[in-house]
Amino acid sequence: MKKDSAKTAARKTGEKTGETTGESRTALVRRARRINRELAEIYPYAHPELDFENPFQLVVATVLSAQTTDLRVNQTTPALFAKYPTPEDLAAADPAEVEEILRPCGFFRAKTRSVIGLSKALVEDFGGEVPGKLEDLVKLPGVGRKTAFVVLGNAFGRPGITVDTHFQRLVRRWKWTEETEPDKIEAAVGALFPKKDWTDLSHHVIWHGRRICHARKPACGACPIAPLCPSYGEGETDPEKARKLLKYEKGGFPGQRLNPPQSYLDAGGIAAPPLGAG
Repeated sequence: MKKDSAKTAARKTGEKTGETTGESRTALVRRARRINRELAEIYPYAHPELDFENPFQLVVATVLSAQTTDLRVNQTTPALFAKYPTPEDLAAADPAEVEEILRPCGFFRAKTRSVIGLSKALVEDFGGEVPGKLEDLVKLPGVGRKTAFVVLGNAFGRPGITVDTHFQRLVRRWKWTEETEPDKIEAAVGALFPKKDWTDLSHHVIWHGRRICHARKPACGACPIAPLCPSYGEGETDPEKARKLLKYEKGGFPGQRLNPPQSYLDAGGIAAPPLGAG
């Protein structure tokens, strides 16, 4: 009876959970929140890794980040925003000229259509301003829920969960959910945390996925939350070998932003180089 009740409660939150770890709902919530607290101590300077100065730059940069790295986007957007600083400018741009700027991002023709299209939509439907509501953002060309939550959380301060590939991988490794569809993962994980924590939670999880809990070979032996991870052992467990797998500032490499926040630099982080440097 108790087991059936637990499954019923899990279904109400849109989550498949507890079946592989044997955890109760309460134990899962406690473990998930402890992982987030630990990650907040490890990455107190976690931030969005796309360079932007306003909501327009952020929505464009996030659209461009599909199927490429934030680093490559950050190296590309300075030239784009220097030439087309406003939605009105980009909406009226010559596609061939935009394509040439966006070529380093890959899929540059499709991305050119998206950023020009969303700029035209901003001008025609929203007075040249990026809207601050989910239902409006997802109407823009190239903008889905993931992109919308990036913009809402980081440009407008409205909590949202960003379910990118890193987030999906880690929450499944941690057995927070067995869901595979982004919107269901969003609902399942969101139910484990207070809404006010959602944006910072996204940063913590994504940073950990990029730096330690890699897709192909996670650095288990160098992971500070290993005792809380039910998937410990999927990657390299030898501490010395695991340390060699670390990326970005923990491995001595520059991060993704050309212009990172001061808190990141104060913590020993290194700014990324501009396009063509080195």
